[in-house]
Amino acid sequence: MSYYYLEFEKPLKEIDDFIGSLEKVGGNLSKDEQKSLIEKKIERLELMKNIYSNLSRWERIQLARHPNRPYSLDYINFLSPDFIELHGDRHYMDDPAIISGLGSMGKFKVAWIGQQKGRNTKENIYRNFGMMRPEGYRKALRVMKLAEKFSLPVITLVDTIGAYPGIGAEERGQGEAIAKNLLVMSSLKVPIISVVIGEGASGGALGIGLCDRMIMMENTWFSVISPEGCASILFRDAKRAQDAAEALKPIPTDLVNMGICDEIINEPNGGAHRDFESSAIALKASLETNLLNFSKSDSNNYLENRIEKYDKLGYYEELA
Repeated sequence: MSYYYLEFEKPLKEIDDFIGSLEKVGGNLSKDEQKSLIEKKIERLELMKNIYSNLSRWERIQLARHPNRPYSLDYINFLSPDFIELHGDRHYMDDPAIISGLGSMGKFKVAWIGQQKGRNTKENIYRNFGMMRPEGYRKALRVMKLAEKFSLPVITLVDTIGAYPGIGAEERGQGEAIAKNLLVMSSLKVPIISVVIGEGASGGALGIGLCDRMIMMENTWFSVISPEGCASILFRDAKRAQDAAEALKPIPTDLVNMGICDEIINEPNGGAHRDFESSAIALKASLETNLLNFSKSDSNNYLENRIEKYDKLGYYEELA
């Protein structure tokens, strides 16, 4: 898969092309070429450090949308080689925009639910660009109830620009499906860990995002609306998405400060797509630590714990 360069990454392209041309030669490099290769790799590391350590909110949002970024199935297949996918909502049909099923991760058996985008036009049409329909939320809920029946923790992977706004989805009860998920998830009798692996927009993300523990990969975002949508409403101009991104404060560090995000998983320099295995291993370590903590807890009053968690959000004190 060829690498796509975002606007702020383009200074890296010339160096990457030069390194790639030398590496194709293999072991037939002269001493001067070997020296040039080493120097370029050092230059590349320094440039990457300068670029990715000073990203604006808008640039981090662009990185979360990177077409080479790992999607839910990439993580699930890596972390749960025995994953069994479960299809259909038992009401209408299957929704390919959401992956759900059961699998093992180390010593833990878990239920996986993840929003899935496509890698190309054909896949994106099949996956509906990761935008879930009502049957997708109902499929996710069916698997959550199955997890509750067998006392399995639920792990959700959030990566969507929102719920599908089509007429058919509205006719089949899009809002009701999301609301019912929130109602049932709030009192589900097993732990729920939600991981934002890319984009998390609006009720489309919240429909599988209510949780006991919220984790975000470093280059992701989570907000009530996309920056473009916000800019269209507030500024009457979607081109001012960068200004909206600054106002929304949707990236992990912002959400930790607000008390919404519980943990940030650092990504390799350049993003999770530049070293997927390292990113997946870091995610696995975090998930296993959290699952172990849940297994050691004597409290199983998940409803009260979730009420306490969400009651804290938006709290403020009026100064005298």
